[in-house]
Amino acid sequence: MRTPRLLHADPTHTHLPADAAVVEDLPGPTLEDLLARDPHAAPEALARMRDLLDRLHACTGPRLGKVAHVDNGGTSYDSSCERRVLDGALRDLGQLVDREPRVAAVHTQLDESLRKPAAEVRPRTNRRLTLIHGELGGDHVLLTADGDLALIDIEGLLYFDVEWEHVLLRQRFGPHYDALRAPGLDEHRLRLYRLAMHLSLVAGPLRLLDVGDFHDPAFLRAIAEDSLDQILTLTRTFVERA
Repeated sequence: MRTPRLLHADPTHTHLPADAAVVEDLPGPTLEDLLARDPHAAPEALARMRDLLDRLHACTGPRLGKVAHVDNGGTSYDSSCERRVLDGALRDLGQLVDREPRVAAVHTQLDESLRKPAAEVRPRTNRRLTLIHGELGGDHVLLTADGDLALIDIEGLLYFDVEWEHVLLRQRFGPHYDALRAPGLDEHRLRLYRLAMHLSLVAGPLRLLDVGDFHDPAFLRAIAEDSLDQILTLTRTFVERA
């Protein structure tokens, strides 16, 4: 997979009184920019993106966790991906109940909407986990001069369920996601992870707003409000199915 090339690294402080690196400059544009600006280029660009995802997700690791941690022999304290996601989602839900009346009003239904698909997840026979980017949107993909795609912001690479990548891809790519959809995804994991993602996208921005020094608070509020709408829609769907 293409990434910005590392041209020089000096962790010994030979040239500067700090760790230093020289990295290839890739001016872009981003894939997100291309899709918005040139609809005619979208099919080819998305086909390249699908190929990139196939190569990324063909890589596996032995245990869940950040790649740097696992590849250096570290072990996660979580027993499974779905357990980690469920625990995080329940923490976010607990915080939101205290500060958002619309969440408090459907607290019981939301709790059930998380726990039911989590209980329905079955262990996979292949214990190796997929290499995923972890926050992959079109703004994390740059076009090179020859039209190739390069991944950036890869410090969050981790071994995890591929479904976690796909709920974010669906959110970030919107109407373009169908070109990136993969067969064989676990529907129970997708339901759990999608709701958990939206809870995180409400709780996270609200925590940043509490700090009070974010440069664009209106942007954070818009993210939180959009995901809150998604949460309420998913909760209604769960209740109707139940």
